[in-house]
Amino acid sequence: MSSPVDPTRAVDRRTLLQASAAAAALAAGSARAGTAPEPLRVLEDKGAGFPLIRGGVPATLLVEAGADPALAHVAEAFAQDLARVGGTAPKRVQRLENAQGPVVLIAQLGRSPILDALVRGGRIDVRDLAGEWEAYRQIVLDHPAPGVPQALVIIGSDRRGAVYGTYDISQRIGVSPWHWFADVPVRRRADVTLAPGSRRDQPRVRYRGFFINDEDPCFSGWAKKHFGGVNAAMYAHVFELLLRLKGNYLWPAMWGKAFNDDDPRNMVLADAMGVVMGTSHHEPMTRAQEEWHRNTDKGVTGGKWDYATNAENLRRFWRGGIERMMSKGDGKGYDCLVTVGMRGDGDEAMAEGTATELLETIVADQRSILADVTRRPAEATPQMWALYKEVQDYYDHGMRVPDDVTLLFADDNWGQIRRLATADLNRKGGYGVYYHFDYVGAPRNYKWLNTNQIEKSWQQMDLAWQRGARTIWIVNVGDLKPMEYPLSFFLDQAWNPEAMTLEAMSAYPARWAGAAFGPALAEKVGALLTRYGQLAARRKPELLDADSFALGPVRSDGKLDGGDFGRVVAEWEALERDMAAVKPRIAADARDAWFQLVEHPILAVANVYRLYYAVAWNRRLAAAGDARANGFAEQAERAFARDAEITAAYHALNGGKWDGMMAQTHIGYTNWQEPRQQVMPAVRRVDGKAAPIVFVAPTLPADQIVIEAPDFVSASGGKGLNWRRVPHLGRTLGAVTTFPQGRPATAAADGVHVDYAVTVPKGGPLEVALELVPTLDTTGRNQQRLGVSVNDGPVQILTDSLVPAPNATTTQAQRDWNKAVEENGRTLAARFPSVAPGRHVVKVWRIDDNVVLQRLVVTTGA
Repeated sequence: MSSPVDPTRAVDRRTLLQASAAAAALAAGSARAGTAPEPLRVLEDKGAGFPLIRGGVPATLLVEAGADPALAHVAEAFAQDLARVGGTAPKRVQRLENAQGPVVLIAQLGRSPILDALVRGGRIDVRDLAGEWEAYRQIVLDHPAPGVPQALVIIGSDRRGAVYGTYDISQRIGVSPWHWFADVPVRRRADVTLAPGSRRDQPRVRYRGFFINDEDPCFSGWAKKHFGGVNAAMYAHVFELLLRLKGNYLWPAMWGKAFNDDDPRNMVLADAMGVVMGTSHHEPMTRAQEEWHRNTDKGVTGGKWDYATNAENLRRFWRGGIERMMSKGDGKGYDCLVTVGMRGDGDEAMAEGTATELLETIVADQRSILADVTRRPAEATPQMWALYKEVQDYYDHGMRVPDDVTLLFADDNWGQIRRLATADLNRKGGYGVYYHFDYVGAPRNYKWLNTNQIEKSWQQMDLAWQRGARTIWIVNVGDLKPMEYPLSFFLDQAWNPEAMTLEAMSAYPARWAGAAFGPALAEKVGALLTRYGQLAARRKPELLDADSFALGPVRSDGKLDGGDFGRVVAEWEALERDMAAVKPRIAADARDAWFQLVEHPILAVANVYRLYYAVAWNRRLAAAGDARANGFAEQAERAFARDAEITAAYHALNGGKWDGMMAQTHIGYTNWQEPRQQVMPAVRRVDGKAAPIVFVAPTLPADQIVIEAPDFVSASGGKGLNWRRVPHLGRTLGAVTTFPQGRPATAAADGVHVDYAVTVPKGGPLEVALELVPTLDTTGRNQQRLGVSVNDGPVQILTDSLVPAPNATTTQAQRDWNKAVEENGRTLAARFPSVAPGRHVVKVWRIDDNVVLQRLVVTTGA
């Protein structure tokens, strides 16, 4: 048996010094806040650099025998990725002396003898990795050992750092994170070279993840059909996707499910792959709510979920959750972020009013359980308190938890963050945000398809980052599948929020599309994704009915004016045509991915718009006894049938791989809850001969002037603030707001305003309606202000006060919130009693942060 090879023996001193100097310089450059480190460039030739694949044969893959299981898992996935690209699986070894030729070493700092030797020999400087959270370095070394001419060394400061450094290479050689979950193909390459150099990177947000929720009937039905249930075989794909997207934190599916109880392998596999498990906002102490209802612990569970009357059993139940977390046997336990606090049973309030003293007792008791079971101080176990819905009231009324517990703020379930920190920004546990791409609740569910603009989530999460929410970012993705695009963006932003600038966000659609469908189509496909996101967010399809938009009149000559509804449908049909023009250029092996990511959502939502547009005209004309109603009835019925055909096409993809994933009902809502089955909207038929159906172009009212917010003529900054255009944000062209976000209020005297030119045809009163992107005050004052003036006249201060209260109509603020989320818009108006004819300048003044302007409608003679 040969003696172990000293990896430093073949070190050439000049190479050593050059490599160390380059590594140090690159490390210093990549450590600067707000910069995205340059990647190791991937070359498709046999040029200078590390030969990752040559002639279809990959470099040898080395993971040492004593490595963490997460490294073994990622090495297996990386080996498959290399085979996908090159066509051949790599040779796998565990010892350097067994390697010949180029080697890829995946190693964790402090757990790799080979890496330790390279560090001792001066080949690699790891000082900027030591003690860091999830950091990694990728470095190409020449002659690290006899028989090894080159090595690509992927070093993790911890196990997930090594995982991310490896999956980063996978993505750069063309393996999409969505290769399994969206069938994105991998292009074969005979030769892949990594240019010489070094790269260091790490996340800025500590916990980044998603919540599989509202998962019946789609995700659950699909998993049962293909895996026998929501079990470890299925979760293996979810965990891998999460890690490939550089996330680390998961709230598992919980509708009638219990992650640990359903399949004990779930927790073991998550930990082995490197995933941090959590539980949702109303499932404390690692326990699924379903475990309580199943009466899993006989004599303990199944009783009343009430701490005032059943505290002993609840403590025993929670203790069982922490004992299970610690059952790994290593004294450290499975990797979990523990939810603390308590809400009512079934996503409800715990009690009438705000029982602050009771909840403080609950948190204290839970922390006592944590300390007792783990045999270490409670603060040694990561914890989170979710300030979701009514729980935020406890915080607003002064309740506080220990400094090490992360406070997780939330949005209003519709994409508007409700609250952020105004003090204690340096508390140990920090802050986070729970965001929604999917929701079950009033005004109506939205869970069928992706209806989220990345521009909106970017604006809100950038605000959160600026205001100190930097510990947890988690998003509700519903069934997961329809949310591929916004989820990718959310986790990319979470990795480095400062690198996701306005320019980077604007370039993201083309970048993401190019990775899936090739650079030649990147811009065109990216534009389709952007337009779809804007149109779908304008009014979510579940909120559609025949009255959603106004029809125009039936003119005296019998021609039909489609009005606002007609304009919206025309936009959808133009998007369909543009999508159809790109489709023939999609490679054959990418057609399944194309249908899932681009074609299906456009076809499906456009069809639902056509359905309700036809129903609207049917009802209008039938009420007038006009036989043209019959033609619209037929159009509506065809659209209803077409909906089922589009769903069937999705379920047939890839041999039925996704059968069940689009089973969500979405036509026939009568209240906030989804219909049990698709219901064709009622149409009427009229006897008689029908005249031809002829449309005319809709016309705007003659007394209105519409100005898109990005079309300002000048902008004045101040107090370190500047006005910026955010393309596509909102319902129409785009929006404007001030950056950086998170700054204090300004006064009109500070001179921060944006100006619009208006020509008034005749003198008299004038109304300026400001159409805003819905947002909420996040400071606890419940008011957002902006100013309006004409020319150099006095500034009128407008105040918005939206109160999230689904379907409540007690106050105007509650009614306004419901309308704002339904229409994805909020309008405030200023009136000026006398304005002379001619050219004027309307000035919009910044007062409060997080006010986003999307359009002005100026009405003369108001």
